[in-house]
Amino acid sequence: MSGELPFEMPLAEMRKKIEELEQFGQEKGIDFTDEIARLEERYKRLEEEIYSNISPSQKMHLARHQQRPTSLDLIQLIFTDFIELHGDRLYGDDLAVVGGLAKLNGVPVTVLGQQRGKDTKDNIARFFGSAHPEGFRKALRLMQQADKFRRPIITFIDTKGAYPGNTAEERGQSEAIARNLREMSSLGVPVVCVVIGEGGSGGALAMAVGNRVLMLEHAIYSVISPNGAASILWKDASKADQAAEAMKITAQDLLKMEVIEEIIPEPKGGAHKNYEETAESIRSALLRHLSELSGMDACELKEDRYRKFRKIGEFEVAASEPIEQQDEQDAVL
Repeated sequence: MSGELPFEMPLAEMRKKIEELEQFGQEKGIDFTDEIARLEERYKRLEEEIYSNISPSQKMHLARHQQRPTSLDLIQLIFTDFIELHGDRLYGDDLAVVGGLAKLNGVPVTVLGQQRGKDTKDNIARFFGSAHPEGFRKALRLMQQADKFRRPIITFIDTKGAYPGNTAEERGQSEAIARNLREMSSLGVPVVCVVIGEGGSGGALAMAVGNRVLMLEHAIYSVISPNGAASILWKDASKADQAAEAMKITAQDLLKMEVIEEIIPEPKGGAHKNYEETAESIRSALLRHLSELSGMDACELKEDRYRKFRKIGEFEVAASEPIEQQDEQDAVL
């Protein structure tokens, strides 16, 4: 087996033993059916134990798995008639952001996604999924086009953050992100955003101001990457696992805090184990939420989006002591 993470190694070793025993039995003509059945049962119990207790740091590694489906992988599986559009009409075409026209269950939509590479060469070309300003401006151009022609918008979030280099800053990175936040908040069409891998910092939020924000089961979403948080807090990026445990970045944590609306289940072991099953789960969730939003007009959609983000961060203040009692205590002191 390939692509196992450290916490999955006991499963990989047991699977290897099962396969070796099957091969040995075939070569020697010996029936190991009972032994293999017992090992398979132990494998299922171990699998259930491992995947039902995945820690935040382990989820971070699952979200970053090199074989995890990318935006383009999911677009090809979920939508039909996809036509990719390029360029921001201002500077150039950023390959870290993909987008275009497609059909979802026969309905025209605009779909956008942050695209990391499949190998080293592809990652370099796509800046590991970290967009420059022209990437965000391309996304905004397509969203404004969708608003003009009344097409629902679907975005896939998968980035560690916006590109942090000099070239991005020179071309107006912060302005491009801020403009997306403002313009997305005022779109008059349904916007559904899905965090499919890692959603990090403003680079993620610049394409995630939606009426509904969904997350895959093992995706993560945070104001800063765990590596960046570790660099700030402990001056050591290698403590990213420790930061991940403290940051409440998992879909389960974010659902409790009402930052997201739904957790989309993944195949056992992660989305990279079965692309088709993952895509079908996302497709079902998209259809359900778009059906709910389709009955709203432009004003209602804007108000719905406003309420969604206003409720994030609500808290209760503990009741304070009466002023008279506080004055008496101060006098005693």
